[in-house]
Order: sequence, then structure tokens, then C-alpha cells
Amino acid sequence: MQFAMESFDEKLSRTAAQLGLTLEQMPRHIAIIMDGNGRWAQQRSLPRVEGHREGANIIERISLHCVALGIESLTLYSFSIENWKRPKAEINALMHIHSEHLVGIRPTLMNNNVKLLHLGRIAGLPEPVRNDLTDTMDMTSANTGMKLALALNYGGRAELVDATQKIAQEYKNGKLRLKDIDEQCVSQHLYADGLADPDLLIRTANEMRISNFLLWQISYSEFYITKTLWPNFTRTSLERAIMAYAKRTRRFGTVKTS
Repeated sequence: MQFAMESFDEKLSRTAAQLGLTLEQMPRHIAIIMDGNGRWAQQRSLPRVEGHREGANIIERISLHCVALGIESLTLYSFSIENWKRPKAEINALMHIHSEHLVGIRPTLMNNNVKLLHLGRIAGLPEPVRNDLTDTMDMTSANTGMKLALALNYGGRAELVDATQKIAQEYKNGKLRLKDIDEQCVSQHLYADGLADPDLLIRTANEMRISNFLLWQISYSEFYITKTLWPNFTRTSLERAIMAYAKRTRRFGTVKTS
């Protein structure tokens, strides 16, 4: 495992020094809304599916970049609940690409100590995708390095509904008291309990929407919008986003004092 022997702080400190930053200026959890696959294909007179296929290849490259940088968690918006409204042929192609990618990325995840997590309604996925996703998560469950969270069949509102239903059921069963239901309780009932809130949210292809992504978790995330289409997103693109993040002053509702 190329990067497994170093702690996150050691890797982040090394990256920070290379970028001329301090450890405190580095994000630990990055979330990305990956946009622009279709436009990338259109610019090359290719079918949209080829853009999605290239986008899947970029996932592996950017994940490896984040491992090398020392990022603790990377969350990628891969397929939303609303995406089921797309043409059936495109959905079928996307599901096939997901299955193919979930199997193909296993050696990379294992060789780099990466743990795969899933955000979303797994029961709503086609059986082959569900099986490949579950098998890959099981295979990487003992890994202790970066957490790679794939938001697949995901919606922020659906996540909050599902969390609320779990809380209500536990209250009904006497496992929770009314005074136990607070922000921490809600967070613990989201799809990935224990996954820290994102420090930095990147959206590609110059889109200016949240698109129902991590509605609870991004309450104090810093946003970075780039015109770069997802298939053109590189390590340089990632580091440019980190440098922009480093210039922000995160107040979390307070007033900065000198």
C-alpha cells in the first residue's frame, strides 16, 4: 500500500507545505458534484454514454490524487434519484458503467487502503449494481485509509426523510426519548454515520445549484465552482480548488476577531 504507512496529518502536512499552506488551511473532506459528462461528449461529437464512461475513469484518478494528498474523505455525487427521469437507454448505460467501475476499481481501493461507502437508497438499484456495490464495500470494509463515499441513487431530501423515519421508529419502540433527538441524533441516522461534514464542495461545469446534494451536511461547507467539465478535471484542477478554499475564512456563524 503506497500511502497507508503515513497518517492523514502527515500526508496533509506534506501537501500543505508543497502548496505553501498550513495544515489548518487544508480540507479534510471534499465533496464533488460531477457535471459535464454529456457536454464533454457533445463537444467531441460522441454519444453521451462516452462522456459518462470517461467521467468514471476520472473518478479513479481523482480518488488516487486525494489519497496522495492526504484527504480523509471524498464524496462523489454519482447518480441522483432524479436521474431516473433520463431516457431509459442512458440509464441502462449508466448502470452498466457503475457495475463495471465498481468491480474494476477494487484493486485500486485495496492497494491504497481506501474504504468504499454508499450514500443513497441501495434497494432502488438494479440487482447487478446492488451486488457489485455491496461486494466492493464488503471487500474494503477493513481498510483504514481514505473514505470514498459514492452517492448513488441519492437525494438529500430522501436522506432526511429516511433518517426521520428511522428516528420515529426508534422513538415508537422506546429506544429514543424526545430529548435525545438533536442534531447529533439526526447526523447519526443519515446514510453514512461517522462521515464528517464536507469542508469543501466542488461543482464542475459552471453549474450554480446544490441539486439536492448533502442538504444537511453542507450547512457550513465552502463552495467552489469551476467551468471545467468533469472529464477534464485533473490534479491541477483539484489543487486549484484547495488553494481557493485555503483563502476562505470559515466563521461557522461567529464573527472573526483580530
